[in-house]
Amino acid sequence: MKMKKILITPRSFSRYGEHAVELLRNKGYEVIVNNTGKQHSYERFCELASDVEGIILGVDQVDSNMLENSKQLKVISRFGVGVDNIDLEKAKELGIEVKRAIGPNATSVAELTMGLFFTLARDIYSNIREVKEGQWNKTSGMELLNRTVGIVGLGAIGREVARIARGIGMNVIAYDPFVDKECDVEMKTFEELMEESDFVTLHMPLTHENKHIVNKQTLSLMKPSAFLVNTARGDLVNEEDLYQALTNGVIAGAAEDVFSVEPPAKDEKLLQLDNFLLCAHIASLTKNAEINTINLTVSNLLEILENN
Repeated sequence: MKMKKILITPRSFSRYGEHAVELLRNKGYEVIVNNTGKQHSYERFCELASDVEGIILGVDQVDSNMLENSKQLKVISRFGVGVDNIDLEKAKELGIEVKRAIGPNATSVAELTMGLFFTLARDIYSNIREVKEGQWNKTSGMELLNRTVGIVGLGAIGREVARIARGIGMNVIAYDPFVDKECDVEMKTFEELMEESDFVTLHMPLTHENKHIVNKQTLSLMKPSAFLVNTARGDLVNEEDLYQALTNGVIAGAAEDVFSVEPPAKDEKLLQLDNFLLCAHIASLTKNAEINTINLTVSNLLEILENN
């Protein structure tokens, strides 16, 4: 009898997922793991997915064409929370289940977010760079104590940011249209949050409705001394408007772990600014978080395959 196939695209599985792959093989599945060290091309991804029953999915694009040509596919287990790379309507039409890994990387993303707060507040990156260049400039920064952080999106990551921020004495407010007003964080409208925050941090999924939720108009509401942090999705921010805000002193600075196109072009003008920092989408990349996410995505996959 022909073995049922599972395709695994996240590179984390080749680093930390041997136990999970072995579990799937012991259950009788043929497992195709991405051990190339890089993302599959779209064409290669479609080819590999054409006869599998399940996919553990990283950042690969799952469009209607790919779904229609994956005749055996029953479930997509997303290695993370965001599903903006999946045509959800087509998946639903074809009866393909989509499962998200909610929560296992919350601490890792929240800790990087807080690290970016400190980096911006004390201008740590610039100071280290200057010292390496032979300079010894004693720059002055700001404390986070009693500063207000506005959390946009109060899911697992947003709540973890709130917990850590409170622990160091920050004031916490939040905006999330799907969270009950009676939660333990003071809820604000988006406009109120932008006006009142010293740090605005984004932790919401990307949807058609909230694309470029941070734009010229909403940036203009922020304090000139405020900072923007984005560890969620690049397209939540209009990057041209952010560039203008940073060069014209509308806000003091910004730090991101995501970008609209990854990696950005080498001549990307935001990267030329001293008050803009960009990490290479590393927020969830700790051994702890990757192992937790591996275990959850496999569990989500098997939940569907073994109950159908």
